[in-house]
Amino acid sequence: MYLEIVTPEAILFSGEVTSVAVPGVDGEFQMLDNHAPIVSLLGQGQVKVWGDMELNEDVASKFTKENDVTLLSINSGTLEMKDNRVIVLAD
Repeated sequence: MYLEIVTPEAILFSGEVTSVAVPGVDGEFQMLDNHAPIVSLLGQGQVKVWGDMELNEDVASKFTKENDVTLLSINSGTLEMKDNRVIVLAD
């Protein structure tokens, strides 16, 4: 699936990943390839990404890596998944 993570300041990541888990307002949920279309509000927590993420040097400090998972802490946001494309608008 294609993932794009956008903040008011910059596009933090765009590229192919295996899976994404996000902090929904009612709890964490995960999306895999060909997930049903969804729009959701996000709460405070971590966006967890599985797959090879090549990060630009100017945004790499915003992410941490634990085992095979890349993590990004957010305060809130919105997510849209449609046609195997995930867009995370994060604060």
